[in-house]
Order: sequence, then C-alpha cells, then structure tokens
Amino acid sequence: MERGEALALMKSRLSNKNLQKHTLAVEAIMRRLARRLGEDEEMWGLAGLLHDIDYEETKGDPERHSLVGADELAAMGVDPEVVRAVRVHNEHHRLPRVSQMDRALHACDPLSGLIVAAALVSPDRRIGKIDTAFVMNRFGEKSFARGANRDTIRCCSELGLELEEFLGLALEAMQGISEELGL
Repeated sequence: MERGEALALMKSRLSNKNLQKHTLAVEAIMRRLARRLGEDEEMWGLAGLLHDIDYEETKGDPERHSLVGADELAAMGVDPEVVRAVRVHNEHHRLPRVSQMDRALHACDPLSGLIVAAALVSPDRRIGKIDTAFVMNRFGEKSFARGANRDTIRCCSELGLELEEFLGLALEAMQGISEELGL
C-alpha cells in the first residue's frame, strides 16, 4: 500500500479531525525513528498512519481495538510487519512486541498526545516554540496529560533510545508537520 492510498483510507475511516491529526503525528514520529534506527521509513510511516484505523468503530471496546484494524489491513494485503505492529500496539491484548517497528509504534502512540498537550500549554500555543527540555519537564509532571502513559513512552528504551533523545526525535518530527497538525 502506498502512502496516498493509506492516507485516503485513514481519512475515510476516521472522521474525527483530532484523531486524523494524531495518526499523522504518529506517522511522522515513526518515520523519524525509522531514519534514526536505519529502518524502512515508508513501512514504519504506514504503521503510524494506519495504527488507529479501527478506532471510531472500536472506541467503546478496547479489547477489539487494533485487532479489527489489523485484520482489515491484512485482508487488503498490507505488509504483515505493518499488520503486526498495528495489532500489538494496543496493550490490552498483551501481545509480544517482537520487532523494532512493534516497539516503536507502542512507545510513540501516547507520546504524540503528550507533545500536543505540551504545545497547547506553552505561551504561544505553537509546537515550533517548544523544545525537548519543555517536553521533558511536562513528562515529569504526573498530573499533566494523564492519558499519555509514561510507562509506555519509557518503552523507548526497548529501541535503545534514552527518553530525552526519544522525546527530541518525536518533537522534531511533529514540528516538521506543524501546519498539518494545526500547531
């Protein structure tokens, strides 16, 4: 599946604009991580773009989320590695993360929300005006962006990355698509 086809599919399945922006953010982070780790940027980007493809259908049933989407992607002939990363990114299933892509998608999914929240509380409310130190400080505040699971984000260590580098790469990636994110 090419990116254009994946983008059209995502937009046809997710009507919520914030959810669309989330998947774009995760795609950007995944691409940046792939580049840093010497992996396939296109494949990793597809995993990020499509990881929540079933969210609007399964949002009330976290036990089905990611399983439905992964099955649909498999039926469309999407690369099995992408399908697996989509399937295992949801912690509810307790499926092992066996590839770097699996680990990356798992860790960066909640990070995108933390970075958006950090941008929105900054004085300028612009992602381009914050830096890694600002995000690190927010990361340390337990009451800030509670939905961004810190333990999941810390799984970046499974990729061989320190937390600060991981946050910096993700911030850089999201700053690169700030217009699309409306930030």
